[in-house]
Amino acid sequence: MTISKGETLPAGSFMTPGPDGPEKISSDAIFKGKTAVLVGVPGAFTPTCSLNHLPTFIEKNDELRTKGVDEIAVISVNDPFVMKAWRDSTSGEGKVTYLADPQGEYVTALGLDMDMPALGGKRAKRFCLLVKDGVAEEVMVEESPGESGDTDADALLKRL
Repeated sequence: MTISKGETLPAGSFMTPGPDGPEKISSDAIFKGKTAVLVGVPGAFTPTCSLNHLPTFIEKNDELRTKGVDEIAVISVNDPFVMKAWRDSTSGEGKVTYLADPQGEYVTALGLDMDMPALGGKRAKRFCLLVKDGVAEEVMVEESPGESGDTDADALLKRL
């Protein structure tokens, strides 16, 4: 079942690029006591994710933070080395936390996974969650993984 507005996000852990290699990070470190945005993408380096969706959160970072957002994280069913390479290819370092969910366990727990055999199997749906102290305040999910207008930073800013 897909997470709904007002529900607590599940506990979990991710891998994130660190200075000395992949580091484990808990969902509490991302969400506890914070206003956070969790952006789900079907895959790092895919055209919509890299050219349309993620760039809006990098470009609108200051505006989102002015509106009270403490943390912006992007999650994908990729390994931490892919997420590091993606981070390094964007201007997102220091603005966005890149979370690897290699087996798709966290996006499945959110009910925001999908099967995409052409892209390697389990993937995250394209989504944007506004999370306050671990509780989903806004749940935005695209109907089509190739679209991003309903889940980009501009769509979120309209709800803040």
